[in-house]
Amino acid sequence: MDQDRFPADTELYRRELLAHCYRMVGSAHDAEDLVQETYLRAWRSYAGFEGRASIRSWLYKIATNVCLTASRPRPIRMLPSGLTGAYDGPDRPPIPVAVGEVSWLEPLPDAWITPQADDPAAVVVGRESLRLALIASLQHLSSRQRAILLLRDVLAFSAVETAQMLDTTTTAVKSGLQRARARLEDLDLEPAELLEPTDERALALLKGYIAAFEHSDASLLEQVLRTDATLEATPFRDWQAGRVMCIHILDAYVLGEPGDWRMIATTANGQPAAVVYRRDASEVLRADGVVVLTVTAAGVSRVIKFHDPALVGTFGFPDVLNG
Repeated sequence: MDQDRFPADTELYRRELLAHCYRMVGSAHDAEDLVQETYLRAWRSYAGFEGRASIRSWLYKIATNVCLTASRPRPIRMLPSGLTGAYDGPDRPPIPVAVGEVSWLEPLPDAWITPQADDPAAVVVGRESLRLALIASLQHLSSRQRAILLLRDVLAFSAVETAQMLDTTTTAVKSGLQRARARLEDLDLEPAELLEPTDERALALLKGYIAAFEHSDASLLEQVLRTDATLEATPFRDWQAGRVMCIHILDAYVLGEPGDWRMIATTANGQPAAVVYRRDASEVLRADGVVVLTVTAAGVSRVIKFHDPALVGTFGFPDVLNG
C-alpha cells in the first residue's frame, strides 16, 4: 500500500477507535494513549497491508490487541459501588480509599467521540454503548471476554471476523460471548428508560442539580433525585442508596455555603454531566472534578462524582474560574 495514503485511509476511524479503547480499559487518558499506539503500529505495517480485510477491521484488530496487551499488568478500573454494598453504618463523612489501593473508572467527554457525520442513529448507538453502568460492568469481565463482547455485540463484527482479529477460533468466540453475556446479566445495569442528554427533561434535571449546589439548598435535591437514587464518588469507598440518605450526606458534609460551588453543564458517556469547581480558602474557584448523572423521566437515578481536578482540563475547561 502507498504509505502516503495512510492518513486519508485511517484517520476517519480515530474517534470510534478511541471509544473502543475506552470501553476496553475504562480510562479516557489510557484510551487516548492506546489509540496513539494503534496508529503507530498501523503506520509501521501499512505497507504490508494487502486488503484481505477492510481498513476498519484491520485497525480494530490492532487496537483490540493493543488493549489486550495493555490490560495484562493493570488492575481493572472500578466505581465505589463495585467494591462493596451501600453504606448503612453510623453517621459520618465518607471515608476515602488509600491512594493507589483502587484504580478508578474515568468518565469520557462526549466531545472526544461524537461522530463527525450528522447521523443521529450513530450518536444514539454510541451513547448507549458508553454509559457508565455498562463500562463499569465490562470491567468485571476478563479482558478477552470484554473484547469478544464488544466486537460482536457493540461493533457487530461476525464471529468469523472476531476470531480472525483475536487469532482464535469461531467456537472460542461463541463460547466467550455466551459467558460474557451471562456475566453481564448477573450485574446490576441501569434502567432502560434513560433520557438522552439533549432531552429537555434531562437538561432541567441537570440544571436543578447544579442549582442545589450553587445555592447550597438541599431542598432542591428533593425535586431532582428519585426515591431510589444512589450517590457515589471517587475516591471514597462509601456510597449511598435512597434519596433520604443521599441528601443527608450532601447536606451534612458537602454542600457548604452558597457560592462554595460552581458547575458548568457538559456531557459525558452519553449522559448529562457537569465540570465542578470549588471555592478554596483564598476565595478562588478551582477545578474539583466531574459529576455524571443518570436521568430518567422520574428523576435522577444515579449520581457519580469523580474527584479528580485534572478531569476538568480533560473536558476542555480551565483550572480556575473567575468570579
